Amino acid sequence: MLTTLIIDDEAPSREELKALLAVEPDVDILGECANAIEGLAAIHRLRPDVVFLDIQMPRVSGLEMVSMIESSALPHIVFVTAYDEHALKAFEEHAADYLLKPIDPQRLARTLNWLRAGAHPSPKVFPGSGNALRQIPCIARNRIFLLQLDAVEFVHTDIAGVQVVGNKRQGTTELTLKLLQERTPLIRCHRQYLVNIDQIAEIELLENGAAEILTHSGKCVPVSRRYLREMKDRLLIA
Repeated sequence: MLTTLIIDDEAPSREELKALLAVEPDVDILGECANAIEGLAAIHRLRPDVVFLDIQMPRVSGLEMVSMIESSALPHIVFVTAYDEHALKAFEEHAADYLLKPIDPQRLARTLNWLRAGAHPSPKVFPGSGNALRQIPCIARNRIFLLQLDAVEFVHTDIAGVQVVGNKRQGTTELTLKLLQERTPLIRCHRQYLVNIDQIAEIELLENGAAEILTHSGKCVPVSRRYLREMKDRLLIA
């Protein structure tokens, strides 16, 4: 059984693909998403075998979204596009395959047969996936937004997930601390915290060898003994 997820900002396109996949007895459609941020959440939650992903979506494109997926959760990626010029780019990104809109049923059948035959998974590291992120996709109060990195004060994990705290707003992201540490200037100051150095107003050294950061907006961020020396080195503090 192939489990699938459809991510496309155009409802008619999603309906067309769902109708084509629904007649396949060994294809299970786990869900559909209208944007990349919802798509990231669904991929990490549902762990589909295959994602049919629109390339051109507002704010976060399909190509950008792929680079935000945790490597352990990366499924087969089949890009879906209305533009021929994107086909070559899709292969450069090593997608499992690509489909042009409107989707040709025979072309889709060929893709499905290839996947059924045990196609190799999409690579765990995509070309360009090491590029720095410029913004973090967040969800808060039934809203989806992108928080620019220079506005982020710190990021931390709690029971609800990964929380992104900015100087004016905050939200939850599907990106992991590990990915954010690798792809942004945020630095580790605690097992559960990353902090933006540019947002540090002062660091208070505590008696137990740990410390506490005070951000420019007055928020407190813990610094564990394990990461204090590294922070001092980054800030050129003896």
